[in-house]
Amino acid sequence: MDDLFIDLSILTHEPEEQYHAQAGKYLSSHLLADFRKCPQLYARKVEGLVADEDRPAYVLGRAAHKRILEGPEVYKAAYAIGGPINPKTNKPFGSGTKAFAQWAAAQGRPVLTCDQAELVEHLAAGVGASEQAVDLIMHGEAEGVVRADYVGTPCQVRLDWLHPHRGVVDLKTCDDLTWFESDARRYGYTYQLAFYRAVLAQVLEGLLVPVQVIAVEKKEPYRCGVWQIGTDSLAIAQRENEAAIRRLLRCRGLGNWPTGYEEVRVLDVA
Repeated sequence: MDDLFIDLSILTHEPEEQYHAQAGKYLSSHLLADFRKCPQLYARKVEGLVADEDRPAYVLGRAAHKRILEGPEVYKAAYAIGGPINPKTNKPFGSGTKAFAQWAAAQGRPVLTCDQAELVEHLAAGVGASEQAVDLIMHGEAEGVVRADYVGTPCQVRLDWLHPHRGVVDLKTCDDLTWFESDARRYGYTYQLAFYRAVLAQVLEGLLVPVQVIAVEKKEPYRCGVWQIGTDSLAIAQRENEAAIRRLLRCRGLGNWPTGYEEVRVLDVA
């Protein structure tokens, strides 16, 4: 796709909270993953009966995305960093203290401890040290939203990065870059990115663009690597996603949301 050009005006931009508030109206890659795992889990999340867990790793990941993809000024405006100083030690109160909790509640925005903020800077430096990663995010737009009907249902995606000539770029943080490919299989990244690509294609007259992943590890030496997702893998994942959406529509029509474990299974362990 040497002559690929994507008009970035197809993207809309909105606060992350506004995007996630549309979850009951639009199918996202995460909700589709929930459905593939357990249709009943999907239904309970859509009904607001099950909330997504916000783990510390997720908080750090969002901060790293903001810093790396949107720049230091946007990042510093979005996060409060540090905390109140303990006059007895002349150091910040711990994140588990009442003083820190009171300070955090008064900030009106997400907070990061000094240690978390230091790690975010290390991650940014790790990405910055990768020529391939820098080349991917030199041009384009971060956090663009696309909404379109796909397999008969309204869908939405929030792209980490869209490059006008290189396509979709997704940023991941990981514990150890050595095992990133195993992590990608475990967490279903190909299914997620195939969904992104397919929804994007609905507004690009069917054009299926390339997909790349930037991964950076959260420990020394903060190595960063770039992967291009194979077109065959994306095609297989797309077919499985589309089959799952059709099952979802059937479940919705019947008002029946199974767990997937209604039948007796055979456990044959050597």
